[in-house]
Amino acid sequence: MSTPLTSHVAKDLTPAPRPSTWPNWLREPLLHFVLLGGVLFATDHVLVTRENDPHTIVVGAEVDREARDLFKSSSGREPNADELKALRERWIDNEVLYREGLSMRLDQGDTAIRERVIFKALSVVDSNVKLPRYDDKTLRDWFESHRTRYDEPARFDFQEAALSGETNEHAVRAFVGTLNNGTPGDAKAGLRVFKRRPRSNLEQSYGPEFAKALEAAPVGEWRALPSRDGWHAMRLESITPPKPAVFETFQGVVLQDWTDAVLADQRTAAVRAMGQKYKLLIEGEAK
Repeated sequence: MSTPLTSHVAKDLTPAPRPSTWPNWLREPLLHFVLLGGVLFATDHVLVTRENDPHTIVVGAEVDREARDLFKSSSGREPNADELKALRERWIDNEVLYREGLSMRLDQGDTAIRERVIFKALSVVDSNVKLPRYDDKTLRDWFESHRTRYDEPARFDFQEAALSGETNEHAVRAFVGTLNNGTPGDAKAGLRVFKRRPRSNLEQSYGPEFAKALEAAPVGEWRALPSRDGWHAMRLESITPPKPAVFETFQGVVLQDWTDAVLADQRTAAVRAMGQKYKLLIEGEAK
């Protein structure tokens, strides 16, 4: 039986995004290069020294610092090594596009607008990409290899008795004991209700250790669970089993996702081929 807590109940019913290998903003649509070129690394003059050698690209410590700052402001955490590597590679791609745009005189009328030059150069690249022939098997194979995008994950309904003040292991375990014994909750505690949260969301918010412990917890019983930011009083309400996706249901979405991925790979390959003419120097923290 639920023990009443005196603070108001705050329901968090926000649906979690569909899982994917990378965060959505790290995926590669046509404007992807431009967005990172204009938004992420706009301070061009401190990042490169093209005036001294137009065929040398210098990746300074400022590149990684600015990448970390933007990633942390958008995701609430530091990028891991793979994410930082992807951001650095995208900056290098943008710099290659910018210099190629200048060499093609695409800066006419846009001498002060770096992102427009990048976009024009990318448009030239994009005009040469071509979708290969595909059939039903092509799409089905791609669907199977990217199932995590489409499968419905297991979802968790749970409650948190959010304590104010001491939240160390001893204090939380003692509080959980009072809740399970039917004693009225601490007046300083509030109840938070979470509905249909996927495991990936739990891991992002609380950490993998917490997600594993919640999954193993008995239904309807308050437990003291460890997380990356301390201990929490939690009660698992239910787990909805995962549901595999059916190809026919997502066929149109799969076609669009496959198209985007194939063309993005072609664009990236073309830009990397352009970049072979440049010498790359990585300095300081960027190494």
